[in-house]
Amino acid sequence: MTPSAPGATATRGALTPGPSTARSAARGPVVLAFVLGLVVLAVLCLADLLQGTAELGVGDLLGALVGHGDTATAVLLDSRLPRLLAGLLVGAALGVSGLVLQAISRNPLASPDTLAVNAGAYTAVTTVAVVGLAVPFYLQGTIAFAGGLLAALLVLLLARGGADGPARLVLAGSAIALALNALTTTLLVLFQEETRGLFAWGNGTIVQSGTRGVTLALPVVVLGLLGALLLARRLDLLALGDDAARVLGVDVRSTRTLGVLTAVLLAAVAVTVAGPLGFVGLAAPVIARLVARRVRGLGRHALLVPFAALCGMLVVLAADVALRLVLPVKASITVPTGVVTTLVGAALMVWLALRLRDSGGAANGVRGRPRSRARAVVVLVVLSVLVVVALVAGLLLGDRLVLLGDVANWLAGTAGRQVGFVLDQRVPRVLVALLAGAALALAGAVVQGVCRNPLAEPGLLGVSAGAGLGAVAVVVLVPGAAAGPVALAAVVGALATFALVYGLAARGGLGTDRLVLVGVGVAAAAGAATSLLVLVVSPWDTNLALTWLSGSTYGRSMAQVVPVLVALVVLTPVAVHLRRDLDVLALDEDTPRVLGVAVGRSRLVLLTVSALLTAAAVSAVGVIGFVGLVAPHAARALVGARHVRVLPVAMLLGALLVSVADTIGRTAFAPVQLPAGLVTAVVGAPYFVWLLWRDRRA
Repeated sequence: MTPSAPGATATRGALTPGPSTARSAARGPVVLAFVLGLVVLAVLCLADLLQGTAELGVGDLLGALVGHGDTATAVLLDSRLPRLLAGLLVGAALGVSGLVLQAISRNPLASPDTLAVNAGAYTAVTTVAVVGLAVPFYLQGTIAFAGGLLAALLVLLLARGGADGPARLVLAGSAIALALNALTTTLLVLFQEETRGLFAWGNGTIVQSGTRGVTLALPVVVLGLLGALLLARRLDLLALGDDAARVLGVDVRSTRTLGVLTAVLLAAVAVTVAGPLGFVGLAAPVIARLVARRVRGLGRHALLVPFAALCGMLVVLAADVALRLVLPVKASITVPTGVVTTLVGAALMVWLALRLRDSGGAANGVRGRPRSRARAVVVLVVLSVLVVVALVAGLLLGDRLVLLGDVANWLAGTAGRQVGFVLDQRVPRVLVALLAGAALALAGAVVQGVCRNPLAEPGLLGVSAGAGLGAVAVVVLVPGAAAGPVALAAVVGALATFALVYGLAARGGLGTDRLVLVGVGVAAAAGAATSLLVLVVSPWDTNLALTWLSGSTYGRSMAQVVPVLVALVVLTPVAVHLRRDLDVLALDEDTPRVLGVAVGRSRLVLLTVSALLTAAAVSAVGVIGFVGLVAPHAARALVGARHVRVLPVAMLLGALLVSVADTIGRTAFAPVQLPAGLVTAVVGAPYFVWLLWRDRRA
């Protein structure tokens, strides 16, 4: 063997970087990412301070910061600086909260929003406001923490910690959030004086009356960030899988427990300071992970935690700056920053849903025990009788009791003036409640069959939110608009939303998981757009929108009855005609094709029927949740899974549910009238939780 030439080893050593040089080269891109992020953050901070109703230049700002500014400039900074500091603090807290939740569930869609943490904290804070107790900051934060923690634990328990896939986790979180938001809306409607201003705050606003809240929250946020950093190594190992993490010495259960506590603590502090700022906890960690894929060395949680905090600050401030750039100055004051973050986060959620592989984890098929024909006949007869009883009770009960003889005289045209006045108002309400309930139940049965998911409903496909956006737009922009334009706008909104959801979900093959996730994201965007519209056009009359979005029959006339009746008469035969297609679509993905069913065409026709039925119902009674979820499932439990029986039974159950809810809402708190949609949510939420729990055990 020929010996190496002198100096060869030294030359190779000079060309090959040593360990310290390699670490320095790896740290370079990470440092650059942080520096670029901080530069962009500094620009946004400057822009945020310069925006407002009064002009403020860079020179004025610098003078005020060194103590040489005038009084007016100091006053401006006293209002703008707390807003900026709140945005930084809340953005950092939510960014890290979402990162930890995504890490412990190994789910890119986990966040304080999709796990109902924000909804639970918001409900707890609103409850305190209703009671009228003036609680100190830390006690209010503790209450928000308790509410958010209970909601998150319930969602994680029902979704098995995210083990069943992202669709089921988001589905459980969305339904729990829907129930909590319904409860919160009930409190806002019943206690308008005590909760004045909470509608805007409930969308997330970083406007502050001083720096006291930020100062008090800062130590808690720092504690939460330190807790996340201490968990960083465990989170890195947890990403390898539970079994691998245990082999490497990680206590998986304690890690998840500490992670949930840390994430909920940060989210609760953010809610206490600025309200539930939507989807920041989803957007910030997703952006951080996307950057980490391109920056070597940034993927470790020890670096991801501060980088997610930085991304959270960027998201909040960018939304705040964009809001005041797009809207007029006076309008931007009344619109919360959370509306913009929800729009951005919802779009990001849709993008993520399109990238996820459809696993079928949320779709377990719509099954039911076989039932005899005699049982089905008995159920139909009993439900028909109960619907008639509900109809009569709805006519007789209310703030004024009416007798059957009075109803007979009214039908004959011989009733007195007072009785005639009462029944002229009451009859359309009762009829529209029955018809809208039947329409929503039929739409829900169709959606569950098509999606093969007993937990789905039209609201989870964005159809209800789209119809609500269209109807509220006409109600707010054209005061006193007739029923026809409102119904038309609801139909247009529902069809446009459905077309968007279906078109996006169908890219790369229509999967049930993808359809649900895209629908949830689009529904969140439509809800944010509705809030934006109300707060810009009619910021002092939010109760009108609240009542509409809660689902109410108040003030309805026969003009609202007609669209729902027409929709049922035209579309029910279509659904019944395609009942066999629904039966096989509800089984699995392959059976329909084997049996020669045109899957794409049948899905499109059936979902269009569902969208039109939902639009008609929303145009008449507003947005009512849980009817399309509860009624079809209860129908399958009563008469089995065959849609020839499920469809009529579900329609009768839906009519019965909404009618009874409307009657209770009119009588329980008289003279205050509780919207029917809130009553159905109170009834439907426990049923849905039980349904999720039973499905989890199965």
